[in-house]
Amino acid sequence: MFENLSKRLADTVNKLRGRGRLSEENIREAVREVRVALLEADVALPVVQALIERVKARAVGQEVVQSLSPGQTLIKIVNDELVALMGARNEDLNLNCPAPAVILMAGLQGSGKTTTTGKLARFLRERKKKRVMVVSCDVYRPAAIEQLKTVAGQVEATFFESTPEQRPLDIARAALEAARRSLADVLIVDTAGRLAIDQAMMTEVAELHRALSPIETLFVVDSMTGQDAANTAKAFAEALPLTGVILTKTDGDARGGAALSVRYLTGRPIKFMGAGEKLDALEPFHPDRVASRILGMGDVLSLIEDVTRKADQDTMEKLAKKVVSGKKFDLSDMRDQLLQMQGMGGMAQLMDKMPMLPKLDDPSAVGAMGDKEVRKMVAIINSMTKKERRFPDLLNGSRRARIAKGSGTQPSDVNKLMKQYMTMEKMMKKLSGGGMRGMLKALKGLGGGGGFGGMPGFRR
Repeated sequence: MFENLSKRLADTVNKLRGRGRLSEENIREAVREVRVALLEADVALPVVQALIERVKARAVGQEVVQSLSPGQTLIKIVNDELVALMGARNEDLNLNCPAPAVILMAGLQGSGKTTTTGKLARFLRERKKKRVMVVSCDVYRPAAIEQLKTVAGQVEATFFESTPEQRPLDIARAALEAARRSLADVLIVDTAGRLAIDQAMMTEVAELHRALSPIETLFVVDSMTGQDAANTAKAFAEALPLTGVILTKTDGDARGGAALSVRYLTGRPIKFMGAGEKLDALEPFHPDRVASRILGMGDVLSLIEDVTRKADQDTMEKLAKKVVSGKKFDLSDMRDQLLQMQGMGGMAQLMDKMPMLPKLDDPSAVGAMGDKEVRKMVAIINSMTKKERRFPDLLNGSRRARIAKGSGTQPSDVNKLMKQYMTMEKMMKKLSGGGMRGMLKALKGLGGGGGFGGMPGFRR
């Protein structure tokens, strides 16, 4: 997410290098570049205009902070204004009411509403320790009820049965009563969507809202629709007392215009973002962390949370002890780490949150490995003997040819794997010798020499 915008902003910062003061002339030039970058990211025009005016007002004539370049001063200003634009802080779900707390899910057809209902149920069950019931009031879309039933089973939420022959209002009232009887903490109601906003849809969801009096009314919107996402959210906010927005499919959105537009146009906070098809791929929306990603500085806090929650702690502890003791990092260890990364949402999502590492501009870098490439690498390692994994120096030409044949790959793929292994092995050596400082040096080495003027994320 935000790849295109991040690159354009980095280019803008590079143009300001070597200047001792932010004058009106060079600020005007930089701001013009930022405006173009935002428009190309499909940010709504009113939002672009408001952001640019605030950046310009703060930036013109500012003295350069000691030890910072003009480019970094501008980046700090842009960062502050992006955070303010998106809501300053994460706004959690409000579940402070007598049980069951009702959450009403609204949105257009195809936005990922039913899957997001399941993701939210899992989030509440696992992270908030809530007893969750879900119900589908979508009696129009074929198999919508069965889809939610399947998803509910996968996330271990209670599913309230309904049929296409019932009225949505009757389903909702019966589900609420069942949630009370079963002592559920939360009832999530999945409503019907349409291909476009229409009066019948608005009337139905408004009736459901009056009958249920939900504590949260969340609008689910596909971030890949850009400005349309923000405009649709605005229309729903005018028709319903929305309490928040969930952005879906953010992993496929290289522009990010919806994330920057929704809060400004609707006045409602973005509470979550969906970043993948897996049912654990739902993250609380933190404006400061998202701004950091946009500016190429990663999202270390979210990365740490992911590792703490999703990684196999025993495997991590075993590797940590091995590294600290000075033992050699071998190919079995590499395979374990690749599998761990896949389990945390795939390489692309991890690299999106990692500062200093390259994105996709350096094909030889670890950060450029796609999930398909990772699966190939795991297959290659699996084709080795235990002794070869432990002692990689044994891998001469004939052994590599045998391994390639056994894994269905080419010898060049095995050579590429070994190059990646040597990079990771060097990083582990630095970790064993220098603690956190060693890790930072290792990450900078992978990133091709650090960031812009010492600032992560921007190349010289």
